[in-house]
Formats: sequence, structure tokens, C-alpha cells
Amino acid sequence: MTSTSERVSEPFIREASHRVSQSVFDGSRLRVVLLVDIHDGTQQQFLEAYEQLCSQIASLPGHVSDQLCQSIENSTQWLITSEWESAPPFLTWVNSEEHIRMVEPLRTCVRETRSLRFHVVRETGAPGAAGGPGTGGLQAVARVGDGLVRHALTFTVKPGSERTVAEILAGYASPASRVDDTTQLCRTSLFMHGNRVVRAIEVRGDLVTALRHVARQPEVRAVEEALNPYLEQDRDLDDPEAARLFFTRAALPAVHHVASDRDSADAVRQALYYPAREGCGMRLAELLARQDEAASADPLTPLLSSTIFQRDDIVVRLVDVRGGLDNVAVPGLTDHGRATGLAELLDPQALDVDGPAPRDGGPAHHLGAPLMTLVTDRRAPDA
Repeated sequence: MTSTSERVSEPFIREASHRVSQSVFDGSRLRVVLLVDIHDGTQQQFLEAYEQLCSQIASLPGHVSDQLCQSIENSTQWLITSEWESAPPFLTWVNSEEHIRMVEPLRTCVRETRSLRFHVVRETGAPGAAGGPGTGGLQAVARVGDGLVRHALTFTVKPGSERTVAEILAGYASPASRVDDTTQLCRTSLFMHGNRVVRAIEVRGDLVTALRHVARQPEVRAVEEALNPYLEQDRDLDDPEAARLFFTRAALPAVHHVASDRDSADAVRQALYYPAREGCGMRLAELLARQDEAASADPLTPLLSSTIFQRDDIVVRLVDVRGGLDNVAVPGLTDHGRATGLAELLDPQALDVDGPAPRDGGPAHHLGAPLMTLVTDRRAPDA
């Protein structure tokens, strides 16, 4: 039986690469670039906080090195680069409460930050290792996609308020989609499962610029204010630090995207919620990614595209499928080992909101499809 923690093999990566425009599961080394602008006069405080942070990060699994640089033109501008054996250990840390606690001493110094993450594709003077599982090598093939950046937010609302929240989310006026000449909000899809809300967005251009643009729109601010009384986690949008922490915790990054070569004109969008057992979220996301890479190569599959979002033990799978499909929980899981592996990674207590939980470790075809309810799906007119 295939182990659920086994890495994707290099031949599999090479074969699927023309369909996969994004993935953190190919074993490539990761370079993280953090652009930091600090308040003038806090340089020494910033250095001391950075040294403390470095000593904590050094012991993290998958961490290789860090480098701190100061601008030769502006003493308040800094550049922090770090290298990791691969993306999953970095994402596990950066999306954790531990990360929020570690970086807290930096907050009083920092005016603005920008984080960028890159797989290493070429390296001058390095041995010619093209990335393979666990080797910390180079990304084997440059990815080519559709020019869209995908991201999601998730949060929970107070039990009993779900109908009211759905009405608020469905009734808002869409903001202007065009941000500037290079950035556009192309699509927003909202789903609910029980009291959990997932908002998935597709952006052409710069994601951060688009998110800031949307947050400033009065129609969006009105919806966020209307939601506040129903949120399980309190937030104050008038407090920049409180708002930043809320959206940091709500971020649900995309870790994998694959699209088939077939026409998607009749595509129906659905979202599926996979609550993982504690500590198993990344493994579950990888299993679903492997499943959908294999399915995308099958000319008979209803699957047209799939995006896997993951944070901690929350995994959401956003799929576009041929119309009329009622259950896409496990397309492509014909292999008994993978089906059993999926069942082993799911949290049976959290899986079904409206029905009894499946038996622990039961066959995947006995698992109720964790379909989320579509609240609204909006495309920009000129996207």
C-alpha cells in the first residue's frame, strides 16, 4: 500500500508539470524573501528582535539558513532571506500560532512587510541536481499557468447564525474589479460548511495589491461590519493590528493547482471541506493533490481543474467539474491504498456536520462527500 506521507516521485512531477501551475509538493528548495520597512530610530531594536527570532528558527525542521541585509540607500529598509529544504515545513511554521508568537517582538519596529516565496529553479555553481523527493534540489521544470493567483480566507461564525451570515454574504454589491493596469480581481467564490465560511478569490496581477484594493471598497467594508456580530473570533476593523491578526489567522493559502487540457465551458464550481486529524493537514493536502494530478490526465474524468488550499488541519478543495456531478469527493481514487490513506487522515468527528461520522478508517467510498454549500460565485465582467 502506498504510504500517505510518501513524496511525489520525480517522474510523476515531470509528467504532470504541464498541467500543474502551482505546487509545494515537488521537493524543491524554497527561498523566502521578506521586504521590511521599519520605523526610523528602531534599527537597534529591530536587530535585537531579529537575533532572538533567528535563534528560535534555527531549530525548526527544514530550515537551512537566513541572511539579513540593510539597504545602502535607506536605513529603514531591510531584506531578510531564508532557505528551506522544501516548502511544506516552512508553510507549516509560517501558518501556525507559534509563528505569530515568534514575530511579535518585531511588530513595534515594523511599518510594512512583504513576503515572497520561490522554489529554486537554477543555481550558479551548484551541482546539477534537478529536484527530487527529499533531496533539497532544484525545481525540475518551470511552471506555466493561466496568469491567475489563487488565495482563500476562512473563518467560523457563531452556531445558529449560519442562515443570516449566508444572506449577508450573498447580498453584497460586487466591488470594482479593475485595480490598475496590471491587477484585476477576476472571481470570488463563497462557500459554507456548517458554521465555517470559505472565500476563494482569483486575481490577475499582484495579490497583495488586489486585497488592499478590495478592503478599501465601501461595499466590502459594509459586509465585513455586518458580519462582525456573528464571528466566533472577535475583531475590530478600526484597529489595524487587530484586523491584521484576524486576516493572518484567516488566510488559507493555495498549495496546489492543476488543470486538465479539456474545454471548461460547461464547468460547475464546487468546494469540498476535508478536516484533517491533528497534525495531518499537509499530508492530506498532498494526497488530494496527487489524486487530482492523476485524475487530470484521464480523458474521462469530470475534473477540469482543482485548487487545494491548506492551513493547519483545514484542507479545502476547490474544483471545476463537468456539469451535473453531485459527488466529487474522491474522483480518481480508484487505488485502494490511496482511498484507505484518505480515510486515515480525515478527522471522523469533524467530517460530517449534518450526519453521523463515518467509521474510523472506513473505506473512502463510504465517506459522505464533504461538499460545501455555494453561497455566491461571481466573475468580473471582463475577466
